[in-house]
Order: sequence, then structure tokens, then C-alpha cells
Amino acid sequence: MSANTTIHEEVQKHYGGIASAFVSTDSIQSNASCCGPSSDASCGCGEFYDAEQLKDLPDSVTGLSLGCGDPVTIAGFKPGETVLDLGSGAGIDVFQAASQVGPTGHVIGVDMTPQMLEKANANKAKLNAENVEFREGYIEALPVEDNSIDVIMSNCVINLSPDIPAVFREALRVLKPGGRFSISDVVTEGDMTPAMRKDMDLWAGCVSGAIDVNDYNAVISEAGFVDVQIVDKAQYAENVIGALPGAPRVFSARITGRKPS
Repeated sequence: MSANTTIHEEVQKHYGGIASAFVSTDSIQSNASCCGPSSDASCGCGEFYDAEQLKDLPDSVTGLSLGCGDPVTIAGFKPGETVLDLGSGAGIDVFQAASQVGPTGHVIGVDMTPQMLEKANANKAKLNAENVEFREGYIEALPVEDNSIDVIMSNCVINLSPDIPAVFREALRVLKPGGRFSISDVVTEGDMTPAMRKDMDLWAGCVSGAIDVNDYNAVISEAGFVDVQIVDKAQYAENVIGALPGAPRVFSARITGRKPS
């Protein structure tokens, strides 16, 4: 079994367990936790959405928010655009985007975890979101056509990938010329220790798969993107890794860029 396969399976197991354990109260709530129910201490992020953004979403959506930021606000979606969410989970960012692109737009969520896709499709039916679809697949090999997407977003998912360069190569492939991305992700200042890289609990908790911010920038640029910006937003998981020998600073970042026209 390859290392990449092991990482995919462990991450899928972790988030599948969270989805399976979640029980919705079917209420409207506006205080989604990034860690969500049944998560563990390896998730150190707080609440990133404005309450107004989530006021129309039930807790079957907001209660399974597992991100480390808000890629929706910075994306600047326009009516009629086609949007792709990498690692869409139960759909919190997908449904926000869908309301902004409107009935002439379309939002695709891709996720590799069947339990999350089940929750997402149930939420789609509950919200009658006709301009939304969810597809099963890996973000390193997207089930999406070339040059078909206006905007890519992702929320605390790319760091979970065992092959981050492949993610951005795929992102470039599916974006239309001039298309853009809006990402919230976890990055570091410095490198993880070999022991941390091998810790699957830390990996699934969005910690040990994170890479140095300069390396992250290089990966995006080498894929072919331009106008790349990485903005430091918040300390991440300090309570988990702060005491580990050799641990780098880990933080949530806002990451944007575009495909050349």
C-alpha cells in the first residue's frame, strides 16, 4: 500500500466518522464551529463566518463545518459563474456560493468521503438547491472537465492531500483561462519533523500535512498560476503542536490567485 493511499484512507476514515456521528437538530443556527461535532483536539480553529452568512442554513450544514477560514467572502462570486469546491464536506461553502451565483450559475462540490457526500446530498434536497451538485472524487484527480470552472474554492482541505502539487495542477486544468481561486488553508513557518509527518492523527487534524508557506507559494506558481497572494489570518492548533519538540508555527491563511488568460 502506498503512502498516498494510506493518507487518503486515514483522512477518509476520520471525516467519515465525524459525518456518521453527527445528528442534526434541524434548527437554523449561525454559530458553526470549524471543528464540528465529534472532532478532537487536533482541530484548533475558531468561528470564521459572519452570522448573517449562515442565517438561512440549517445546522445539518453549519454543524458540519470543518474549515479554517471563509473562502466565500473573498471569492467575490458573480451571478452565472460556475464554481468548484475542493473537499466540499456537508456543503457549507457550496450552499453559500450557490445563493450568490444564482439560478444561472452552478456549484460543484467534490469530496472523497461517502458519508460526507450523503450528508451533502441530503442538505441539497432539504434546501432545494437546484444549481448544486456533489461528485465523489479525489482533489488530485478531479472528476471535472478541462477549462470549465470560473472559480475554485477550498476550505482547510488541500493540506490533507498527500500530493499538493497535483491538486494545483488539476486546479489549473479545470479552470477557464482567467479563472481564479479562493482558498483557506493551513500552512507553516518551517518544516514539520519526520515524526509529525508520520502521525496520521495529526495529519487528519489538518496539522502534519501542512507545508511551509514559501513552499506552498512555489507549488502554486510552478503549477502555472499568477497573481498569487498568501495572507496570514490566524494562529492554528497552537494548543496541539505548541508543546511538540521541533514544531513550526502553524497558521490559517487566505490564498488567492488566477489562471493566466
